[in-house]
Amino acid sequence: MDECWINLGGIKVRYLESGKGNNRHILFIHGLGSASDRWMKIPDTLSSDFHSVAIDLPGFGESDKPANMKYTIDQFRNFIILFLKEVSINDGQTRLIGHSLGGYIASEIAIQNQSQVNQLVLIDSSGMLNKSTPILEEYLNVAMNPTKDNVKKVFEKMVADPSRVPSQLVDGFIRRINMPNAKYAFKSTLANSTKIQIGLDRLRQIINIPTLILWGSHDKVIPLEHSKFFNDSIVNSRLEIIDDAGHAPFAEKPEQVCEILRDFLY
Repeated sequence: MDECWINLGGIKVRYLESGKGNNRHILFIHGLGSASDRWMKIPDTLSSDFHSVAIDLPGFGESDKPANMKYTIDQFRNFIILFLKEVSINDGQTRLIGHSLGGYIASEIAIQNQSQVNQLVLIDSSGMLNKSTPILEEYLNVAMNPTKDNVKKVFEKMVADPSRVPSQLVDGFIRRINMPNAKYAFKSTLANSTKIQIGLDRLRQIINIPTLILWGSHDKVIPLEHSKFFNDSIVNSRLEIIDDAGHAPFAEKPEQVCEILRDFLY
């Protein structure tokens, strides 16, 4: 994928792009403390049929991390809407694929900006937490004082098999979380995304958007029962549970997840 940069409202944002000639689009939105690279080869693989774009949200990855940003879900939503316009994928042919925090943001876009979304994929989505889970609290503590050992240990709790945590994932997280304002962005985002829920009534407003809900069977970050909130509330949705996978099933079972995505997306 090509590495690209864009300036939006004074914030320099990095994104990865492939399949630009295709007129059907996919926007990948990563989770807390993550970046566009975390999607690995999935966006590039799907780019044979789709224009694939994976963004580094403000505050994360290689994008700017403004000290004056509040990092609320509404701010992220507004930013993504602006991004869609600026990269010309706001024609109603965009599929949103969001993981964890990214799923929360994608859900809000689907609720408030339905004409922008053709299909929706929510992977181990946040949005229905009323407080941090124990692993999220541990993740926060590690992010504030990262070492190779404690980052590796918390990442191992997020997967079904601890051997699936590569050293480059640990090193990349430590490098990025030590960038200026990165810890503030992480802490603010976590606080804002867990104190306000989407709400079941608002999820029910997602009516005309085909929705795929993917969840790792061994997710200890956002428990599997949260998948039912989304599946039961979103009328046109289907749930796929990925066995032997934790909070990021697309990273542990990329071939299986990619096959499911190909089957769902059109």
